[in-house]
This record gives sequence, C-alpha cells and structure tokens, in this order.
Amino acid sequence: MNILYEEDGTFKVGSIMADNTTSLQVESASGKRSKIKAANVMLRFAQPALSEFLSQAEALAETIEVDFLWECCPPDEFGSEQIAAEYFGHAPSPLEAAAALIRLHSAPIYFHRKGKGRYRAAPPDVLKAALAGAEKKRQQLALQARYTEQLCRFELPAEFAEHLTPLLYKPDRNTLEVKALEAACAATHLSAAHLLQRCGALPSSHDYHLQKFLVEHFPDGTGFPPVELSTWDELPLAGVNAFSIDDATTTEIDDAISVEKLANGNWRIGVHIAAPALGMPRDSAGDKIAVQRLSTVYMPGQKITMLPDSVVQAFTLCADRVSPALSMYNEVDGTTLEILGHESRVERIHIAANLRHDTLEPLFNEETLAAGRLDYPFANELTLLWSLAQKLETARGKPADNSTQQMDYNFHVESEELLAGHPNDPASEHCRVSITQRRRGSPIDKVVSELMILVNSEWGRHLAEHGFVGIYRTQQSGKVKMSTVAAPHQGLGVAQYMWSSSPLRRYVDLLNQRQIIAMLNDGEPVYPKNDPALYTAMRDFDTMYTIYGDFQKTMERYWCLRWLQQERIEQADAIVLRENLVKLTGIPLVFRVSSLPELPANTRVQLAIGEIDLLDLNVQTRFIAKVEEAEAC
Repeated sequence: MNILYEEDGTFKVGSIMADNTTSLQVESASGKRSKIKAANVMLRFAQPALSEFLSQAEALAETIEVDFLWECCPPDEFGSEQIAAEYFGHAPSPLEAAAALIRLHSAPIYFHRKGKGRYRAAPPDVLKAALAGAEKKRQQLALQARYTEQLCRFELPAEFAEHLTPLLYKPDRNTLEVKALEAACAATHLSAAHLLQRCGALPSSHDYHLQKFLVEHFPDGTGFPPVELSTWDELPLAGVNAFSIDDATTTEIDDAISVEKLANGNWRIGVHIAAPALGMPRDSAGDKIAVQRLSTVYMPGQKITMLPDSVVQAFTLCADRVSPALSMYNEVDGTTLEILGHESRVERIHIAANLRHDTLEPLFNEETLAAGRLDYPFANELTLLWSLAQKLETARGKPADNSTQQMDYNFHVESEELLAGHPNDPASEHCRVSITQRRRGSPIDKVVSELMILVNSEWGRHLAEHGFVGIYRTQQSGKVKMSTVAAPHQGLGVAQYMWSSSPLRRYVDLLNQRQIIAMLNDGEPVYPKNDPALYTAMRDFDTMYTIYGDFQKTMERYWCLRWLQQERIEQADAIVLRENLVKLTGIPLVFRVSSLPELPANTRVQLAIGEIDLLDLNVQTRFIAKVEEAEAC
C-alpha cells in the first residue's frame, strides 16, 4: 500500500514498510526510508505506481479551474475529498482526490487552510481584495523585471529620473526601484553608482560626491532665508589704515592688521577682527542660521558659507571701506620688540588694502627680506611684522625648524577657456585643476599665524580673568580637545588658546566674540557659566568641524585624481610613508600600493599609474623601482 503525505508544507509519496498506528515507516521511490506521523497521511492508494502517482496528480490538478472549484465550495469548512467529490461529480479516485488536494493547497488566496486536508473558501469580498493585491504584485514584479533588464543594458528607466537621489544616497530596499537596481548590480557586478553612471544618470563624478555630502548634512539645501541684522550703537572710528592678508579666493575676510609708530618711539600693532556679533546677538535669526551650519565648508573650487552673503558683505573687512571690528592693540618696544601691553576696543576701522597670497608671496619672502627689498606696498610694515612674528614664536618656545616644515597645497579649479557651456562650474567634467605648493611657515604664514595666536591667547586670558566663560582649544599630553576651561595648549606653547579670530567662518569664534564684547562693555556674559547652549555649541561644533574637514579631504583627493587624468600622468614618484602606504610627490595624494616591496619610510619610489576610479576615489598603481632616499614632504 502507498500513501500521499505532507512534510514541511509539501506533498510526498511512499510505500508503507510498517504501520505502527501513530507512525509509519515508508520508503520513497528512490529507496530512501523515513518515519512519518500517521496524522500527516493524506490518502492511501494502490494505483497508479508510486513513481508515477505524484506527477499524474499534479498534471490533473493543473486542469482544475480554481474559480469553478471555489464556486463548488460550501460556505463552511470542508475536507479535500468532500470538494473532490463535488467537483468531479462522483466518489473520487485516489488520483482525483490527490489532484483536488494539490489544487486547494496551491491557491491560498481562494482557500484558507484550516488543518491537515481541511480548508474554507475565502469570502467574496476577501477574495476580491486578495486578487486585486495579487494582480498589483504581479504588475510590480513585471515592472521590476523591466527595470532590471533596462539597467543591465545600461539604459536608465524613465521612471528613475525622480528617484536618483534616494537610489544613490538613501536607498529604501522596499521600493521597486531599489530592488531592481540591486538585482542589476548583482548581474553586472557593478556598484549602484558605477551602474547609474554607465546609464548616464550622474551629471558628473564631482556632483556624485558633493550631493552625497549635501543629502546627509544639508537636506534642505544650502540656501539661506532672509536675515535682518540687528542695529548697534555708533562706534568710534580708529585712526589707522589696516590691511588684510588672505588667499585670492577669500571673501569672508575676518582679520586685518595695522602698524602705527607712537610718539614714544614704540610701535602699536593692531589686530582687527570682523565683528558680526554686533549684528547677530544670541538667538537672533542670523545666530540660528550660524548655529545650524557651525562652520564654512571648504572644498576646491567652491565653499558653503556659514553665513548668508548679505551678512558676510556687511562685516567682511573689504578694502576701501570702514567696517566694525573687535580690535586688540599691542604696544611693542621700538628696539627690542617686546610686547609692553594690550588694549582691546570695539570700533570702526578703515581697510586700506586686501593683500593676496598669490601676488604678495613673490614680493614678501625670506629671500626678499634677506636682500632688504622694500619696493612693494606695506613693505615696511610687513618687515616689522616679520621681526615681531619671529620674536613671538621664540617666546612661545616654538622656534621654526626649516628642515621639517611641511607643505600646504592650494587647489585652483576653473573651466577650460576654449570649452563653451561650462563657465566656472567646478562640478563640470571639463574643468581644469591646478595644484600648487606653499611651504608652511613662510613669512606670510608666520606673520598672520603669530598675530592670531597672540589675540586668541590674550583674549582667552582676559575672559578667564574677568570670570567669563568661553570655548577654548586645549592640548595636554598630546590630546587636543574643546573645553570651557582656560587650560594650556602645549602644542602652541601658550597658557590658554581660544578660537575668536574667524567669526565669519566658525561659530565658536562668533560665540566667543559675543563674550569678549560683553566683557569690554562691562556687561553681563551673553553665556553664563554652565549655560547648556555653550556646551551644546561646543559639542556640535567639534562634531561638524571634523565632518566638514573629512569632506574637504575627500574632495581634495578627488581633484588630485582628476589632476592625474588631466595631465595624463603614466609614471610618478612617491614617498613611502609606512608599509605599503605612499604619498605622491607634488600633490597631497596618499594611497596604498599592493605591489610595493618592504621599504623603509621616506624612500622615494617610482610607480606606474593605472586606472583611476573617480567614484570610489581609487587609483591602480604598480611599483617600478626604488629611486632614492628622500625626506617625506
């Protein structure tokens, strides 16, 4: 005797070897023996043969019309043999009973299972809804299949146009588009970004990286709502002509310098900081914008400013205008250049000039200083400031070591002159990038950095002495952190150091400026001790400043790779940093070379440059030879 039984939701057949009432020993057509529960037996049969029964039953089941079968069902629960007799019009044969059972089991939308071999017909309204859902799912699967086929042919489905941003950066795996894209990626062995690029869906590789950052950190866009600045009391006009020193592309000019000879033979060196805190008090509309952004975001070719352009233009220290400023005047001994005292004021200053690195560097450098050349604007002032900067650096216990000075890299991105249609668009694949080096610690760098260290240290000390809390950067035991306590910064060699010299570009500087101005006006602190807003701003700024910095490095890496492509570099020298990590000479591109042999750090090697991937930001390289020992740059 043979049986049809259910096991793990499927029907199987076997011949009975032993019947133990509650269980049976059966043997399948293949000869495999197993033990099953008697309750799982659906029916017993002698014919047709065991090897043919299931295939014949399934074939017969395919001929049964599900709709008609459903109409034959009683409203209440029924057994499969009962409905088989109703459908076939006579006592069913084992084959017919099995076919009815298989058909019932295969149509759960029509027949709700109630037990082993027992079912109940779905109510008409339930069936109608289920069929509609099934049809919708069928159509969706067909649509998904079409999407996948198109993507595999590197054709972008028209429906994808409005879904590209979530597909690339915030994919919802429950959507048809994402399911189709994942299937196409698996079939083509490409990432989503590479596949969509092959389909022509990415405007540019630059845009891919920029949008990835914007979607996460600027989901509402980079625009600004209208901002109305607060008014402030009339400020006295200082009798100095100040000048700034910045990169050629700087628009947020935060700081300027003035030099004045005093009647007693000493010098008065003024450091003037733009004062946006005057027009943006705490919790004002402008402050709410700044506390959301926390910092200007920099990248080669463009930036996302912390403040609206209207605010920047109101306070930037632009040439040929009078601007509000927070000033620190330092009286310097005319002979020894020792600082004799400090005086801070909130005032208006006249900006005589904005000096730019690219034009000033060839005129004001160590060679021209040694030669005594003074044939350029502000030459006397800059020469004095250079001497003072060296004095300040030595006083901090940080004398320059020219043998270990690092290089800074400047990126300049512009459209190719002969290519129309891409004017000043850094996202364009038709842009050219130039990467130049500037030795850190040059006279320009040192003059500006030493004066900024001076004011940031002194204003931090003044706040602490007056009992005003501020946000400081401290370094002890090699660890740098933000703090509301005035503590030493060992790396700079100062007793305290706060960020207050870039209020147009960093929120902590703006916050600290409010405290400094309140202190100078003998007012109450804008942020009292233990103010939650102070700690929130400090925490959020530290987090976002790191994120913005990482993004800047990502985009600099992107433009380094673009430069390699642009210049058609096939071979390049590199410096071994450690193990198989190297840095190309001339540009700040660091990567691993798997074929690099074991070499000591600072070894110069020659590499073959292979395929460059601007989406993954990788470059394939091959070690050619060791060139020479060199100092890391």
